Amino acid sequence: MTYTIAQSCVDVLDKACIEECPVDCIYEGERMLYIHPDECVDCGACEPVCPVEAIYYEDDVPEQWKEYTKINADFFEDLGSPGGASKSGKIGKDHPTVAALPPQAAEE
Repeated sequence: MTYTIAQSCVDVLDKACIEECPVDCIYEGERMLYIHPDECVDCGACEPVCPVEAIYYEDDVPEQWKEYTKINADFFEDLGSPGGASKSGKIGKDHPTVAALPPQAAEE
């Protein structure tokens, strides 16, 4: 099991979760953050600090965002397991599903 970042994060990129993650498993794409499923230790530190409630335990992902569990995993297909997001820096791409989304308006 792992945590998943869902669509609520797209175009927000708050990064409070990155600061809380003790194992450095949250990576930054162009429009969204992604949790590496093999590096996540399921501690849950990221979930309560997310200002848009985009982070869910894998079993608790709302039905409309279930595909984001696979999207988070698939994002790392080409990257493998870099062993820490801080070493990698911003990844210059997103999962194709995320890249294809229209701009997500921030709630006022």
